[in-house]
Amino acid sequence: MDAGPYTVSDVMTHAVVAVGRETRFKDIVTLMERWQVTAVPVLEGDGRVIGVVSEADLLPKEEFRDSAPDRVVQRERLADLAKAGALTAGEAMSTPAVTVHADATLPEAARIMARRRVKRLYVIDGEGFLEGVVSRADLLKVFLREDGELAGEVRRVIVPVTDGRLGVEVADGVVTLTGSTVVDTAERLARTVEGVVGVRCRLVPTAP
Repeated sequence: MDAGPYTVSDVMTHAVVAVGRETRFKDIVTLMERWQVTAVPVLEGDGRVIGVVSEADLLPKEEFRDSAPDRVVQRERLADLAKAGALTAGEAMSTPAVTVHADATLPEAARIMARRRVKRLYVIDGEGFLEGVVSRADLLKVFLREDGELAGEVRRVIVPVTDGRLGVEVADGVVTLTGSTVVDTAERLARTVEGVVGVRCRLVPTAP
């Protein structure tokens, strides 16, 4: 991978299995099985993302198959009960879909996933058209960068804005800084490099 900063466009998957509002329940399950995905976006005819159907959206049909929910369950799980009767993607989908733009940074995408408790984000353009999908695994690709590549970028980031002579070593993604410079600044900048697992400072502090 090239030097950062990385954006969603650098790691996302462009080919996405999608369905339409009228796609039948059984066809959704078939697509998920065939393509080994756990969710599919629901598109309007022009390609705009209007929702998502996940395994969790489909499971109520099986959960409530052999039981009649009591009044408490009916009140607390009204949406799931409605999905239990779904026949099409439009009836089963969750909406709005949790999405992201291709120019979002990887930390931004990770924060959206954590906040919304989703495993993937569908990537859309400014008009809501589907461009791809980014998963948790995609966001972790930055940690596949080679140690030598990381060391080179750490040097490029740190040297211009710190004083003193620095030594930079990287092993298994962990950066070790040696020499003399402003410790807090050097450590902070090193951590901004995508793919860095951790930073160890063995620096002699200088005045800021």
